[in-house]
Amino acid sequence: MIDIKQIREDPQRFAAASKAKKFDVDIDRLIEVDAGLRSAKQQLQEISTDKNRIGKSIPKLSPDEKQAALSRLSELKQREAKYDQDVRELQPEFDALMQQVAQPADEDVPLGEDDTENVEIRKEGSIRQFDFEPKDHMQLGLDLGIIDVERGVKLAGARNYFLKGDGALLHWAVLRFAMDHMIGKGYVPLSVPLLMKDEAMRGTGYYPGSEDQTYRMEKDQLNLVGTAEVPLTAYRMGEILDAEELPLKYAALSSCFRREAGAAGKDTYGLYRIHQFDKVEQVVICENSVEASAKFHDEILSNAEAVMQALELPYRVANVCTGDLGRGQAKKFDIEAWMPSRENYCETHSASKFYEFQARRMNLRYKEPGTKKNVFCHTLNNTVIASPRILIPILELYQNADGSVTVPRVLRPYMNGRDTLQGSKFPRVRS
Repeated sequence: MIDIKQIREDPQRFAAASKAKKFDVDIDRLIEVDAGLRSAKQQLQEISTDKNRIGKSIPKLSPDEKQAALSRLSELKQREAKYDQDVRELQPEFDALMQQVAQPADEDVPLGEDDTENVEIRKEGSIRQFDFEPKDHMQLGLDLGIIDVERGVKLAGARNYFLKGDGALLHWAVLRFAMDHMIGKGYVPLSVPLLMKDEAMRGTGYYPGSEDQTYRMEKDQLNLVGTAEVPLTAYRMGEILDAEELPLKYAALSSCFRREAGAAGKDTYGLYRIHQFDKVEQVVICENSVEASAKFHDEILSNAEAVMQALELPYRVANVCTGDLGRGQAKKFDIEAWMPSRENYCETHSASKFYEFQARRMNLRYKEPGTKKNVFCHTLNNTVIASPRILIPILELYQNADGSVTVPRVLRPYMNGRDTLQGSKFPRVRS
């Protein structure tokens, strides 16, 4: 959420920001509602002051003066009821409009319509050139007996799957390695709840806007999270922190659930776009400082790059354009791994900087040293690794001519020292 004072001072800036991010927000109506709401609240404050003054004076008044005072009180109560009604009508509209305002992107964020206009910052690693006909991850997975999409679809519908044997072990190895990496960096590990109240979804900026992508438990009024960003960022919501606590650095390994609404017919093959996956997420909550946010944005990006480099996977880093940014993101870096079967670099990580957008929604503050003023925190988050998507480049880039797959060196300790996946056949589905 944005400070309404900033919107009042420069409404066109926020109208332009929302347009650049492709969010439909009526800033003019917001300004109009805000003015009406402020006026009504000011009138209520003045009426309250008058009522208190008259009430205190009544015992000292003559009978005639007392009657006039009572008449005046009656008139004030009528006016009070009218302005109370104005507030009751305007406040929900004001709150709804405020939830929709987009955070302006940083000045160095490129203008663009969608992810095709993200700007490459750099490439890392070299793309493997095969001296044999390579298989894609699904061919490898089926031949090795480690991926079973047929039974996943049979039991859970489209975009579901089973990982079996070495597939499950490789999946867990990647996640455990990433989690150990973050603990080594000083991030506090949390095991988090995956069902969140609407309050946490609104606080982190997923509501309004991502309702269609969320699996919602209507009976319980709870939501399955699409990322551990939600519980990690909202962990201290509503609290006033001590400045000495900052920065807070958290990491979590969790399952994630996404409906992929609007993705019908898109990326239906393999493990790229699925409904359930596991992810190690990192979150930083820091002081209200542009410089601190920039520093930690670089840090969380570096943490994820270190994992990719340890896995020896080629990737590139992109500065995400305005049209591909979320409502609250001021800037985002994407890491895209090279996937041979897709003949392209494809997104595997997103490092986001929010300034105080999320903290304002969550009422997450700290006491500023010296002034003792309560100040909103800044928040940032980034994927450390997400699987099974990352298994696509691992399987495809580490495959051998005989159909086996070499295990990345850093993952071998997590697979009992295994250096190669030879696989084991398992029967196909029979109708």
